[in-house]
Amino acid sequence: MNDILGQLKGVVDALGATVLLPILIFVIALVLGAKPGRAFRAGLTIGVAFVGINLVLGLMLTTLGQVAQAIVTNTGMHRDIVDVGWPSAAAIAFGSSVGLWVIPIGIIVNVALLFSGLTRTLNVDVWNFWHFAFVGSLVTAATGSLGYGLIAAALMAALSLVLADWTAKGVQRFYGVPGVSVPHLASAQIVPVAIGLNWLMDRIPGVRDIRIDTETVQRRLGVFGEPIVMGLAIGLVLGLAAYAGSGDWGAVLTRSLQTGVNLAAVMLLLPRMVKILMEGLIPVSEAARSFVQKRAGDREIHVGLDSAILIGHPAAIASSLILVPVAILLSLILPGNRIILFADLAVIPFVVAMAAPIVNGNVFRMVVIGTVTLILGFYVGMALSPLMTATAQASGFAIPPEASAITSVVDGFLYIPYLVIEAAEGLGLLGLGLVLLAILALLFAYRAAPRAFEKLAGADDPAEASSVSDRAAPSVAARR
Repeated sequence: MNDILGQLKGVVDALGATVLLPILIFVIALVLGAKPGRAFRAGLTIGVAFVGINLVLGLMLTTLGQVAQAIVTNTGMHRDIVDVGWPSAAAIAFGSSVGLWVIPIGIIVNVALLFSGLTRTLNVDVWNFWHFAFVGSLVTAATGSLGYGLIAAALMAALSLVLADWTAKGVQRFYGVPGVSVPHLASAQIVPVAIGLNWLMDRIPGVRDIRIDTETVQRRLGVFGEPIVMGLAIGLVLGLAAYAGSGDWGAVLTRSLQTGVNLAAVMLLLPRMVKILMEGLIPVSEAARSFVQKRAGDREIHVGLDSAILIGHPAAIASSLILVPVAILLSLILPGNRIILFADLAVIPFVVAMAAPIVNGNVFRMVVIGTVTLILGFYVGMALSPLMTATAQASGFAIPPEASAITSVVDGFLYIPYLVIEAAEGLGLLGLGLVLLAILALLFAYRAAPRAFEKLAGADDPAEASSVSDRAAPSVAARR
């Protein structure tokens, strides 16, 4: 059995998301009743779109990585817990004993919840099951029980589907991606934090009136407010802050301009890649709708995808670029911090993207929410780093010689894995049972009042709601 699972994991690793996803989409579209030719074109289009998205993301990650390294070098910062980045975290998770089982576990949980009618997301983002394996592997390291680790992985698979359903309407409305949800645990975990902080900011005089979004900036500044120009401007500022003092002014200006143009390209190209992705998803969404209507009336089915489809929005990119220097500043000033950020600074867009629908693209609020999330993350990262280091060593991962321990923003900074690991380590099976009860409570609370939950997660545009209210007011007055 282990040999079969190992071969399955090896195939997934070898194919990668850009090949595996088109195959899954093709098969799913056929099962849902799409014509073979249309299903094939849909799968291939989605694969090509993800190739494009990954190329643009690669440009962004490389550019921000160079900026981050330069800023860290300039500050002379030294810490003993090193951020090794999400690729290392994924390799550690898939290389663990839980990683061997996580793909069939994730599929079984998804099928069971989908066909029981408890959830509506069909998660085709199989490669990102590593997030479930990461939590499970740390639970195994904390408790010494593989069984507990497998249960934790299954619970995270279920939680990701509940969060995906809850946030689907907000994601679809704000990002313009119909029929899609995001069962990406590293992104969805910010939603409760964002809802709470957004509620708080709505009640602080002065703060509640601050509105900085890309649409307003573009309207007021014209061409200078367009996303491509904003990317250039933010890139220039980051470049000058990173490279000042690293050489003569000609070299500094050259590297800063290159940073600016690269980020301008990201701001322009990512949304266009997402449009290509949507072109491929339309036939699948239509087939899913027809399939479900024939069998379950008007029940909706969402296609669960990687949060990479979200970060092309100017609000997500702009807030993330601002949060890069904020994160480095936090690593310098937070009391007791032992973490040096480097590899995962560039994935901050993934962490904050799902806050955008909740605050309706308000970059100021996204930066505030992101800052609070990062502050919490530093302390979670320090708490989890011993377990992550032990799991890495057990998986054969080489610890950097300058580090006593390792971490990553994704998933080492996330409070949900921390809470699950603490519950399992402190209470064993009872703790995991309490996690299950919490997930069920969230699921049934959402099912009891879906509109209220979806509104909290950004399903309604506040501007549209206000205009509807304004239009309705005269008619009410007239009736009086």
